[in-house]
Amino acid sequence: MSPRRGVPATPPPSSLDSVFTRRSPARVLFYSAFYRLPFSVRHRLVRLTVPKYIVGAVTLVRDAEAESPGRLLLLRQPPARRGWGLPAGLLARREPPAVGAARELAEETGIRLAPERLRPAVPNAIVHPKGWVDIVFEVEVPASTTTLTVDGAEVKEAAWHPIDNLPRLTSHTARLLAEYGIGPLAAPGDGTR
Repeated sequence: MSPRRGVPATPPPSSLDSVFTRRSPARVLFYSAFYRLPFSVRHRLVRLTVPKYIVGAVTLVRDAEAESPGRLLLLRQPPARRGWGLPAGLLARREPPAVGAARELAEETGIRLAPERLRPAVPNAIVHPKGWVDIVFEVEVPASTTTLTVDGAEVKEAAWHPIDNLPRLTSHTARLLAEYGIGPLAAPGDGTR
C-alpha cells in the first residue's frame, strides 16, 4: 500500500492485463520493422489492410411548428415503390459532414441552411454492417414557411409526415430511424427523441 493514500503501489493483475501487456517476440519484431518503413509505405499498408467504409450524411428534418410527437420531412426517390427516405447523400472527398449534410439537404429539398444550423444527432454516427457509415444531423424548420423544391429526377416528392403515422419507409430508413426511437422498427415504449 502507498503510505500517502492507502492505494496499492501497483494494481493487482487481471486476466486482461496479461493479454494486453504480453510482448510476444513476433509482435515486437513486426512493429519494430513496420515503424522503420517510410511513412508513405506504412500509410499504404494500413490503407490496404484496414476495412473501408463509405460515409454519408443524413438529416432528420422536423417541423418546428408541429406539436409532439411532430412531423418529419421524408422523400420519395426512384424507384418510388421501395418507400420513403430521408434527405441524405454521400460525402465528397474531404468534405466536412455538416457541410455535406447541408449540401444534400439543399440539393434534394431546396432547403438551404448554414451547416452550423445542423445539430449532431445522438448517436451521431450509425455504422451499417454492409460497409457504410451515416453521420446523422437534426434540424427544425417551420413547415408552413418552408418551400420544398424537388428536381423530379433524383427526388420525386418531398412531404411532411406525422412521426406517429409514417408512410412505408425504405428498409434502410426504417432501421436508421429506429436508432432514434422513431418508426415501425423502434422498440416499444422507446418514444421519439
